[in-house]
Amino acid sequence: MFKRLSPIVAVGLLSGCTLTNGATYHQETLDAISHSEANIANKVQNLELQMSNQSDYIESLEDEITTLSSQLNAHLTRIEHKVIEEQEEEEPEVVVADPVTPTLQPTILGGIEKVSIDSIKQSFDARVDTGATTSSLNAVDIKEFERNGKNWVKFHLDDQAEAEKEQKWIEAPVIRYVKIRQSTNDQTERRAVIELWVKVGKIHEKAQFTLADRSQMSHPVLLGREFIKDIALVDVSKTYVQTEAK
Repeated sequence: MFKRLSPIVAVGLLSGCTLTNGATYHQETLDAISHSEANIANKVQNLELQMSNQSDYIESLEDEITTLSSQLNAHLTRIEHKVIEEQEEEEPEVVVADPVTPTLQPTILGGIEKVSIDSIKQSFDARVDTGATTSSLNAVDIKEFERNGKNWVKFHLDDQAEAEKEQKWIEAPVIRYVKIRQSTNDQTERRAVIELWVKVGKIHEKAQFTLADRSQMSHPVLLGREFIKDIALVDVSKTYVQTEAK
């Protein structure tokens, strides 16, 4: 009887050992998985922290760039305004210039005179203004072009007082460009400066003119103090002293 039970007991003992070993292995596997998951979670947390720090750093750099850009734009705007103000700064003078020769009587100009432009042989009313540095023309239909490798411009001189007269094209090389700030806003416009031979009475000179918008002014031509410097004095209480009103 005992001999018959011995194999059964042996098999039972072996089965018990096998179950014990299997349970132990299963627990070790679960522990390993749990440990691996903990490591992965820790690494993910570290990566998220690093990404958060990098995001904060990038955001701080963007804020710094925005601040520097605003400061730079403000600085450039101040410089541009200063340059424009220096170009357009004008100081009125009662007497523009002394006579070239003390022994000679200076030429007297009235506040308004007729100015003749050689290239088109036409005369226009001109305001003589000692408060303006440069002379200017009320130029319309302005067209820029190139001739012999140089910048040229052609235009019509708009004179509302003589609208019936046939307008002639005036052509001249561009000497330089200036920026003019509009009185109604802070915007600036680039205007060409040209040279023309003009005549006022006995005065026959080459003068520089800015092609400006004088449509709101009473006269199409403005003669500034650069034109009359050293050659004439101005009596603003009189008009057409050297020329005849027509």
